[in-house]
Amino acid sequence: MFDNKKEADAHDRMLELGEHFSRLLEQVIPQVDEQAAEEFGLILARNKELVIQACKGKPEAISEITLEDNKVTQLTASR
Repeated sequence: MFDNKKEADAHDRMLELGEHFSRLLEQVIPQVDEQAAEEFGLILARNKELVIQACKGKPEAISEITLEDNKVTQLTASR
């Protein structure tokens, strides 16, 4: 799957970050679907550089996030 250990390690770190984002979402919104939380966590982890830019004062960077995987469910906000 990966050509070298460096790529494999980077992928593992991305998955771990995604897991932490997912857990945070589940803590903040306990009724969130577990699969949706996992998908959202992976989206954030895959796009961490854009998330970092948004946190550093460029919130429009969030709009540049793309859903790389067609299996990702579009989430809608409800109030």
